[in-house]
Amino acid sequence: QVQLVESGGGLVQAGGSLRLSCAASGRTFIYMAWFRQAPGKEREFVARIRWDAVTYYTDSVKGRFTISRDNGKNTVDLQMNSLKPEDTAVYYCAVGSSLNTYNYWGQGTQVTVSS
Repeated sequence: QVQLVESGGGLVQAGGSLRLSCAASGRTFIYMAWFRQAPGKEREFVARIRWDAVTYYTDSVKGRFTISRDNGKNTVDLQMNSLKPEDTAVYYCAVGSSLNTYNYWGQGTQVTVSS
């Protein structure tokens, strides 16, 4: 059984930083990713990282967020810098074995950026 446990959310002022972490148990996956869902909005893709560290970001976070993974520990992190109020959302970790197909999801962690 695969389980994803996220941590690191919280409240931060605009311009600040937060680091999210996600630990996966059960097996390893080719793709690990972060999504987010703001109140009243649909869930959106944020960033993904392949097993060989190839990364991809949505345009709104490029240059501000960095995704990384530790294959030995089966973890994926999201370093978020220069945070903006529009980054406020519940952030979800997800993993999968095929591009754009995520089979398992974490429970979500709240990130709130105050102006």
